[in-house]
Amino acid sequence: MLGVRQMKTKTIGILVISAFLLSCATSQERLQKKREKDPHYQYNLGIFYINNGQPDEALKHLNKSLSLDPESTLTLIGLGLAHTMQRNLEEAEKYYKKALSLDPSLAEAHNYLGSVYQEMGLLDQAEQEFLKAAQIQNYHSRELPYYNLARLYLLKEDEEKAYEYIQKSLEYNDDLVMSLNLYAVICEEFERFEEAIDSYKEALKLDPEEINIKFNLAGAYLKNGEYTEAEQILKEIKPQAEDPELKKNIDKYLAVIEENKKHSLI
Repeated sequence: MLGVRQMKTKTIGILVISAFLLSCATSQERLQKKREKDPHYQYNLGIFYINNGQPDEALKHLNKSLSLDPESTLTLIGLGLAHTMQRNLEEAEKYYKKALSLDPSLAEAHNYLGSVYQEMGLLDQAEQEFLKAAQIQNYHSRELPYYNLARLYLLKEDEEKAYEYIQKSLEYNDDLVMSLNLYAVICEEFERFEEAIDSYKEALKLDPEEINIKFNLAGAYLKNGEYTEAEQILKEIKPQAEDPELKKNIDKYLAVIEENKKHSLI
């Protein structure tokens, strides 16, 4: 009789586990169906894929989100970002403009649209969008459009205006690595190499592994006649360099330093 009871207990246990697993599967299916119809969930998943550098996957979920909520400005901006990553600039422009038609005060959309116009070579239109973004008082990242304006004016070879805008960017956020880097680049244009060196160093305190800033710092040292410092950095980063153009430029700088050493010995 003890064996029968054990068998019954085992059978009941199996039935309970099976019922529990079935309940879990049903709950999971219900949750999945709910997520399929939830524009916010689809949007968040799309942004997750954007942040992971997977625009193809992002577009699947962002398009789903937009079909569920056609006037979501967040989703429209997300679609613009995904298309920008894919270099579909005209598509990106379309989505940013659609978002702005629904809410002209979207500073981020103006800033992103400006970047698209700049990539398209439409510098005047890019400038207008960056200025619109910078002038929106409640925009918490106003350093970004000012950075973009500085970069744009550097492209236009108007170093004075570039310097004015990069200073504004740093006024809003003096810990923005790319602004510190660009500030140094602009200082080099004015041959203010010591100021450039200080700014590159500040940037590297915030991002010590950024190889391009290390290369820029080496270049500033070289232009300032501090060959030992330049050589030390260049030899440090050479084994880490993966970009062929960067490798070429490192070798070019090292050759200049070697040539200088020969002349120093004469």
